[in-house]
Amino acid sequence: MLRKMRALQHLVCVFFISLMAICHVMSVVASDKKQTYIVHVQQDLMPTSFSSPDAWYRTLLGSVSDKPDNQTIIYTYSTILQGFSTSLTATEAESLREKSSVLAVLPEMVYKPDTTRTPSFLGLNGRGSLLTRSREGDNIIIGLLDTGIWPESKSFNDRGLGPIPSKWKGSCKTGTNFKVSNCNRKLIGAQFFSAGYEAATGPINEKSQSRSPRDDQGHGTHTASTAGGAAVQYASVFGYAPGTAKGMATRSRIAAYKVCWREGCLSSDILAAMDKAVRDGVDILSLSFGSPAKSFYLDSIAIGSFGAVQLGILVSCSAGNFGPSPYSVQNVAPWITTVGASSIDRDFPSYAILVNRKNYVGQSLYGGKSLRSTPTLPLVYAGNASNYWYGKYCLGGSLSSTKVAGKIVLCENGLASVPQQGLAVMAAGGVGIIVAGVEEHGYQLLAEAHFLPTVTVSSKNGEEILRYILSNPRPTATIVLGSTRLGVKPSPVIASFSSRGPNPITPEILKPDVIAPGLNILAAWSGNSGPTGMVEDKRRVDFNVISGTSMSCPHVSGLAALLKGAYPNWSPAAIKSALMTTSYSAYPNGQPLLDSATGKSSSPLVHG
Repeated sequence: MLRKMRALQHLVCVFFISLMAICHVMSVVASDKKQTYIVHVQQDLMPTSFSSPDAWYRTLLGSVSDKPDNQTIIYTYSTILQGFSTSLTATEAESLREKSSVLAVLPEMVYKPDTTRTPSFLGLNGRGSLLTRSREGDNIIIGLLDTGIWPESKSFNDRGLGPIPSKWKGSCKTGTNFKVSNCNRKLIGAQFFSAGYEAATGPINEKSQSRSPRDDQGHGTHTASTAGGAAVQYASVFGYAPGTAKGMATRSRIAAYKVCWREGCLSSDILAAMDKAVRDGVDILSLSFGSPAKSFYLDSIAIGSFGAVQLGILVSCSAGNFGPSPYSVQNVAPWITTVGASSIDRDFPSYAILVNRKNYVGQSLYGGKSLRSTPTLPLVYAGNASNYWYGKYCLGGSLSSTKVAGKIVLCENGLASVPQQGLAVMAAGGVGIIVAGVEEHGYQLLAEAHFLPTVTVSSKNGEEILRYILSNPRPTATIVLGSTRLGVKPSPVIASFSSRGPNPITPEILKPDVIAPGLNILAAWSGNSGPTGMVEDKRRVDFNVISGTSMSCPHVSGLAALLKGAYPNWSPAAIKSALMTTSYSAYPNGQPLLDSATGKSSSPLVHG
């Protein structure tokens, strides 16, 4: 017995030694793997023997690398910060941190974008003193870091504008499907920054995305036209939200900096674009993306924004789309203008009507053929039309065509977007879809460009419809599409998805700073993307309705441009103060703004 125990101890010992050896090998391999780092230096410590910062940076790299000839600098930064970005192993990065002239060596971070009526809703439909004094933002340059721009959009026509401001030092950069002639007196600059992205992911496949300022996704075109788009008559998407679409500062100039690609927006590219934008001469920087809040000295957006604000440029950022969770707000540095999202007084109602005369109102954008007006179409619950546990979510391939064909399907929201669920229902032969929303979305539901008649309803209403289906042997219904409804009250209401405080980094500083329209916003769109942004969506539109704090941020960027035009000597802090102190947190009747996530009064942690 003792011999067996000793033999077992020996085996265990050998196992752990082998495991330690494997872990050591894995650790060595991991430490040898290169990734992008951003190196911040103290410029005044550069030895006088160097003729330029580049030469100094290369010497720094050579001092920590066994193969200095293989070291490449991705970007150098000289305006909003001093330093460079490069590919390093973890060991090399640690050695570089020990240099007395190196302030920080930060690993690359990935940030994500946060997806006609708003000028009048915000009181910009008349010839007020701000519009008159600022000349609608004339000659103010708004720099937008995003997915690029679709220059052919009518929102970027330059009719009526004077010469390009003499302070402008930027350019139009050619690339895939983009020429210098795509710029004009409205779109005065368009550049792209992909070196960091390509260092991390490999060369860009130019068959799937444009290696140029051209916007393949729509997000950047939408934000740019919201901030400073020219007035375009007869704008709509599938006939919804008709009217004249225009940005906040219609005579401002736009400079587009493409930093966001299919896999996200990388910090080395973002800092390079911010650095260049400041040198180019922008007045406002607008960034509709972010990541979970972190200490300011680790956050590239916070660091870059600090340098920009020091040089007199206001930086507006989206607060994030992670509401209604507390502590979810992002871009929380006190020098950033952080913008949450609200509704406006417009929606797009559609109706699910049951044979028992119950009528449920949802939101939908669908431009195809309507269903019959009487509730005589068969209605089925997706969970009963599938052999899979996840069938209730109407995922692709999960529904039985024999149980769905010719019917309206009730699906539960989750695991896929509503348009994706609609495609699954269509593939199974369904003719319409009702999607019950998740609880935290409350009663405020997003309008999307659907592929078939669709109604999105609240969780409570979805449960009522399900009870009707389960209690009737032959449940029937129909979906009736509405139109655009104006004058919706109460408005604004805080969007449930809008990230909120407390501020996770500095709780004593309230964030977001303000809210602005971000729910169901119409603006210009890319000709390379369908309104849903899905690969399967072959439809093309000139304008699109989408939602997010990404949409609220450029509203504030445009308003800041108006203030800068009216008061050119104001500092970023003065402009931010004016925006915050002239905003309101109550309706005209004195009642506080409502939070759609709770149906109750909002608070400064929600609306700023």
